Amino acid sequence: MKIIINQEYNHLKTFIEALPFIFEKEGEVIYKKRNEIKVFDVEGEKLIVKSFKIPHFFNGIIYSCLRPSKAERSYKYALTLIERKINTSVPVAYIEEHQSGMLAASYYISIYKKYPGILRELRYAPLEGKEALVSAFARFTADIHQKEVLPLDYSPGNILYRQVGQDFIFCLIDINRMRFVPVDMELGAYGFRRLWGNEETIAFMAHEYAKIRNFNENRFEKLVIKYHRIFWEKYSKRHEGFQPYENKKRGGRWDSNPRPSEPQPDALTD
Repeated sequence: MKIIINQEYNHLKTFIEALPFIFEKEGEVIYKKRNEIKVFDVEGEKLIVKSFKIPHFFNGIIYSCLRPSKAERSYKYALTLIERKINTSVPVAYIEEHQSGMLAASYYISIYKKYPGILRELRYAPLEGKEALVSAFARFTADIHQKEVLPLDYSPGNILYRQVGQDFIFCLIDINRMRFVPVDMELGAYGFRRLWGNEETIAFMAHEYAKIRNFNENRFEKLVIKYHRIFWEKYSKRHEGFQPYENKKRGGRWDSNPRPSEPQPDALTD
């Protein structure tokens, strides 16, 4: 077993070392599908623990020999984000269990942060009344891109927020897939591809972002819409026609045509 603990949380060492043995029986489940997420109250700290699904044989070899595990990446990427002043949950520790030299169970532990807002709501609402939120989110996205961070799972379920007065504070979660590279116009537009919302909202978001980064607004909007459409056309074919918007203009505005019974992608799953 491999256990790495953030020095600031060494006082939680006993709990962390016991976690693989108590995870199934203790804690409050807040998500359970491919992976499982639980909340624990330990010595005055509220912790969120993500248990990653045991990889199949081929991925087990990759994670054992060639690539860091999702738990390790989550931990190290969180440290990098915090160093670059990008909001995410504070990393506490990660654990890897190996059997016969192969990665089996793995866990990522971080400080629980409560954020009431989640960007999925943009799928079910027109832009009107949401301009301040969308503009603030565009500024947040521009900031992380300027800091050479490109989240690859930049989807609504992985972006939380809360409002403080007139300001919005965003928090990135599910951070095990990222690139730390200069983000130019093309990569910046690509980074918007998984977001939900009608095209009026996405276009507004693109213009707000482009202003901050001194990009040509019309050109950037076209790139964003292009990557957004490509992603969702492919996604909808694999997931029974799910769309974050309906690409038809009704009454002078883009209509997202919500269908709440449809599947919810990207929900803290990978």
